[in-house]
Amino acid sequence: MDDKKRTALLRATEIRAREESAAHPWNPKSEVRGVRLGVPTGLVRTGVNLYRVAAGKESLIYHVHYYEEEWIYVLSGRGVAEIDGEEHEVGPGDFMGFAPGVAHHMRNPFGEELVYLCGGEHREYDVGEYPKLGYRMMRRGREVDLYKISDAKKPFPPLEE
Repeated sequence: MDDKKRTALLRATEIRAREESAAHPWNPKSEVRGVRLGVPTGLVRTGVNLYRVAAGKESLIYHVHYYEEEWIYVLSGRGVAEIDGEEHEVGPGDFMGFAPGVAHHMRNPFGEELVYLCGGEHREYDVGEYPKLGYRMMRRGREVDLYKISDAKKPFPPLEE
């Protein structure tokens, strides 16, 4: 079997072995165990990930993307999805699609592990916000700039001399 065909398949044992812990530095309740599924199979334009959120923990942080779509499909457990400021209890078989401009976040206030597939686009450029914290993120490739939304200037200020 050539390398290209071999990398297109991830076996369950390999997926479990690749799992890593992650957390968002701005959310003290953030704690996920997960694995990127798309990257090791050669996907570059589409992200696919498997996330596990322990009881009492949260995924990353409430955020919105303005150019990239994202989605979540719940495999097991229960969680609370915050979507544009509204909370929804979700469980196995529930699907959420987040078009650009839709703020979202997942948390697990329940007693069992929450497991879901999530993913989205990998565009070269994206703009996102952390609306509860007042920050905007601009990404160009691997470079990321963060700044306070309140520092934004509209429309164009006069040039300083």
